[in-house]
Amino acid sequence: MPIILLMKTTITFILCLFLTATAFAQKGEVTVIKDPLIDSLIAKRLEVYKTSGEVKPGKPIVSAYGYRVQIFYGSDRREVFNEQARFKGLYPQLNTYLTYKEPNYYVRVGDFRTRLEAQRLINELRPAFPTLFIFREKINAPTLDTTTTNDQK
Repeated sequence: MPIILLMKTTITFILCLFLTATAFAQKGEVTVIKDPLIDSLIAKRLEVYKTSGEVKPGKPIVSAYGYRVQIFYGSDRREVFNEQARFKGLYPQLNTYLTYKEPNYYVRVGDFRTRLEAQRLINELRPAFPTLFIFREKINAPTLDTTTTNDQK
């Protein structure tokens, strides 16, 4: 009797496995619907990678990571713009960058390749701007002087 019960159980188990396998083995067709802009974005990306890498005057070049000095942060927009204008009045040759991360605005200045350059600016700015910090982030390469001199010809 136990052998017959064991065989029935085994046959039932194998039959269940077979039915389960056939029930989940479905055949069908998958249709992918995509936005046509995806193809244009891919084409633009390929075009960017194929460019010769020539430098265009007046256009910023995003280079590797560098350093910027944060001169001010606050939640009042007018106050942030006033601090940015005050800095631009003192140092018109340095670029300023405003960013907003809720709930504060941040004013960061400069595109320094080394931390030492940023530290020199901090030492110079300390009397006028009390809260100064150095941040490492992607910077713009310095603008190129496109005028040629007699030495360069």
